[in-house]
Amino acid sequence: MQVTSSTASGTAAQAAVSQAAKSSTVDYNSFLQLLVTQLKNQDPTAPTDSTAFMSQLASFSNVEQAVQMNAKFDSLLQMSQLSQADTMIGRTASSTDGLTSGLVKSVRIDSNGVVATLDSGATLKVASGVIIS
Repeated sequence: MQVTSSTASGTAAQAAVSQAAKSSTVDYNSFLQLLVTQLKNQDPTAPTDSTAFMSQLASFSNVEQAVQMNAKFDSLLQMSQLSQADTMIGRTASSTDGLTSGLVKSVRIDSNGVVATLDSGATLKVASGVIIS
């Protein structure tokens, strides 16, 4: 029994999520530096409203949390796909047109989705209409 995730696309997706998380952290730190600089250089006779600063901080924090949540959803989706792929091994898969059929020996997940390798050596993209029995 073999379930694999395509390392090229899996690693690329993880790198993209990691880069997005890193860039949001850098942007958040840059935002804080700008905020502090703005506070230091504001006109003392006409200071900026503090509620505006808090609003800016809160909205940027929400964006950072959304980026982190998307990364976790991507990870959860990949784990769900691996779990579903594991249940296909040892079962018979048939394509929509019925031309490709056989026992599923292994399953991989790549950028195109779930791909089953049959006992005949043929590959079958598991999508709508594919019958697993």
